[in-house]
Amino acid sequence: MSEQQAKQRSAVVFGARNLGRAVIELLVSDGWAVTGAARSQSTLDGVSAAGALALEADVTDPASVSGVLEEAAAAHGGVDLMVNAASAYGGARSGPFGGGPIAEADLDGFDSWTAAPARSAFSFLSASGRFAIAQGQPATLVQVTGGSARRALPSRGLWAAGSFGVRAITNAAALELRPRGIQVTLLIVDAGIQPLDGSTRPGVAPEALADPRRIADAVLFLANQDTRSATHELQVTPLAENWTP
Repeated sequence: MSEQQAKQRSAVVFGARNLGRAVIELLVSDGWAVTGAARSQSTLDGVSAAGALALEADVTDPASVSGVLEEAAAAHGGVDLMVNAASAYGGARSGPFGGGPIAEADLDGFDSWTAAPARSAFSFLSASGRFAIAQGQPATLVQVTGGSARRALPSRGLWAAGSFGVRAITNAAALELRPRGIQVTLLIVDAGIQPLDGSTRPGVAPEALADPRRIADAVLFLANQDTRSATHELQVTPLAENWTP
């Protein structure tokens, strides 16, 4: 291994379709050795096209997460940054967006909107935490969630409960791994995320949507921090979107 290769940093990004793809593209352009993990072949093809190693994985399965990290470490000499940008909701979610009113919601809605996102965060942070500890070197773990991690809204209580769970698990992991020199950050994107192709959502002004490439800049900022400037929770909000302190 050359001196340049020895200094090259390595990252693994779970969920590589939109935001994750933007993170992968930025890191590759910045000289990182990157692995992108996803379930669909079309997403994996996009990872390869971006110049990254594409591996099939299910972020809700800790064994699958561990397998990807081990394979990435073997290919790139370790892993410095681990990102979970996957939107891991479960079930058909055939009812109202966000789960609907609590008095009308059912257990299937709870499993889809509440249990699934919290399970994804637990699976990612549990497996990545174990890997980072065993690796024995500084690393950064980034778990992405939405603004519902900060507040509940009518008819979206189940969605908020899942995001609250993600926040609690991530904050706990940050406290547990900080003494080992491992930074764990909850990245809260308090807005809808614009598709990577630049299209928008019906009825939503483009400036009110978060730009995935600017969020990717925030991920790189977190990865470039050292032990004297660790950030354990970072919220990004478009200026045209409502901001609730």
